[in-house]
Amino acid sequence: MTSQVSSPAEQADEASEALVEGQRALRSDHTGVGEKEIRRLDRVIIRFAGDSGDGMQLTGDRFTSETASFGNDLSTLPNFPAEIRAPAGTLPGVSSFQLHFADHDILTPGDAPNVLVAMNPAALRANIGDVPRGAEIIVNIDEFTKRPMAKVGYETSPLEDGSLEAYNVHPVPLTTLTIEALKEFGLSRKEAGRSKNMFALGLLSWMYHRPTEGTEAFLRAKFAKKPQIAEANVTAFRAGWNFGETTEDFAVSYEVAPASQTFPTGTYRNISGNLALSYGLIAAGRQADLPLYLGSYPITPASDILHELSKHKNFGVRTFQAEDEIAGIGAALGAAFGGSLAVTTTSGPGVALKSETIGLAVSLELPLIVIDIQRGGPSTGLPTKTEQADLLQAMYGRNGEAPVPIVAPKTPADCFDAALDAARIALTYRTPVFLLSDGYLANGSEPWKIPEIDELPDLRVQFATCTNHRLADGTEVFWPYKRDPQTLARPWAIPGTPGLEHRIGGIEKQDGSGNISYDPANHDLMVRTRQAKIDGIEVPDLEIDDPGETRTLVLGWGSTYGPITAAVRRLRAAGQPIAQAHLRNLNPFPKNLGEVLKRYEKVIVPEMNLGQLATLIRAKYLIDARSYNQVNGMPFKAEQLATALKEAIDA
Repeated sequence: MTSQVSSPAEQADEASEALVEGQRALRSDHTGVGEKEIRRLDRVIIRFAGDSGDGMQLTGDRFTSETASFGNDLSTLPNFPAEIRAPAGTLPGVSSFQLHFADHDILTPGDAPNVLVAMNPAALRANIGDVPRGAEIIVNIDEFTKRPMAKVGYETSPLEDGSLEAYNVHPVPLTTLTIEALKEFGLSRKEAGRSKNMFALGLLSWMYHRPTEGTEAFLRAKFAKKPQIAEANVTAFRAGWNFGETTEDFAVSYEVAPASQTFPTGTYRNISGNLALSYGLIAAGRQADLPLYLGSYPITPASDILHELSKHKNFGVRTFQAEDEIAGIGAALGAAFGGSLAVTTTSGPGVALKSETIGLAVSLELPLIVIDIQRGGPSTGLPTKTEQADLLQAMYGRNGEAPVPIVAPKTPADCFDAALDAARIALTYRTPVFLLSDGYLANGSEPWKIPEIDELPDLRVQFATCTNHRLADGTEVFWPYKRDPQTLARPWAIPGTPGLEHRIGGIEKQDGSGNISYDPANHDLMVRTRQAKIDGIEVPDLEIDDPGETRTLVLGWGSTYGPITAAVRRLRAAGQPIAQAHLRNLNPFPKNLGEVLKRYEKVIVPEMNLGQLATLIRAKYLIDARSYNQVNGMPFKAEQLATALKEAIDA
């Protein structure tokens, strides 16, 4: 969904007018209903939680889409079980979707929800620990019967035993009200009950004055082949809105104005990290004027990239779902040999299987983008949870000296730019490149300003078309390992080009000619040359956010950007001086990184692993980088980080 932003002032006026008109249109169907109090808020955090079959991800996604179209800044955190269908009503089966939206710039999905929508006892039990005192809790009381409560350890009903007295609890018979609203459709009780998530969405849309037209259009499009189901969902959605408008239990609704001062003028859409990566790869293929080839094998949480790219054959994209991880990268490397912009996508376990072929790509010196959407490990680990624990695997997880550049996006929208940067490095330096995203970025979303075409980098490459070396006897030949003196990249010759027949492969090659060589001195030269090529990659200097007179630097990479920045803002607001820097390029590091680190007495490195970047920093720059680590499958909370950083400053 996109929205055109004319100017901050015009956007605010247009959104306010649209809100008033929307309220009038909706209330026209409710004549005689008294006006309710409307309170203005600057931000809200909502969490939808229920069984994995309750449609919480769809509900959250629709609320997010309408929030994006309204012009709020937002950040989301989907959280769902690894099982395709976990046992109903159990704690492992709880699925949730958290959305933080505001009238100003925000960076994280929020630490604690202001509103929890709990569709059953398991959802309440699994999430109540995150809910602060005084928050709103909407519970589907139809599910709070003896058996579902006993299944998750409730001996008495939490709705009756006083354990929820610290919260504003709204008991709503969501299932019963939905079934009653859908009587005219002749659906079974079970079929009608499936629409209770749309009833909840309608209720929350009323509470926070979200637009409704987009959701109704979405439902009709989604169920176009089942018009009765489409209209039933629309009816349930409207019934939820009407319930909020008419019931006395909800005496107040809330407004969160558009973030009119946050966004520069342009066209925006809500985008997830995996979608942004997909679009970035497509843009890279177009800017390089090369066909884009994806050789992949489905794996959570990377599969969405394969699904998305398969839709875009009209942009010269070819996708191949291989029989396994090894075949996927093998096909991609073959496509690179044939002149395509080649990509393979996976997560940590798949990287392990692909490692031999990545080493082959290092030896062949061909451009290849390896996208690792990190998840909790080791082995199968936590397929639907996030982690940053593949950094050392990307850095060193191959036999021999096989250096590979590493790029890491910092936000869901930044995944688009990271894909372009990875393509630039791969094509310019003829090397495989790692792009390290993670589950938090992949599934999370935020507003993204759609760039103009002329803002994108020119990635076009020159293929070898003629001989490049003269032998002692005067013969003109093509040497596949004769390098560009600036980049040390070897020429890229398309197979079948007349006169450019050449030999490449996994066995060590002679410098220049590419003939098989077992000469010790030549091997030493080739190893050092490949390393020098990676070390010489041009990356931007590290930017430092330093308010001055600070002794402590917090250094991050990847998806920790949002929580770190939010924590730094909190500390500075409390008068605590602290500097911040965030790494996009992890191999090679920015050339000024060593100089930057030496300016500070303390360097704190928060990571969702046990200290992998900190290990690299200590080894390379010989400074006492201090780790702050978390590996629980969830992103950092801003308050948690702020507390840890404050303790580090005071130590």
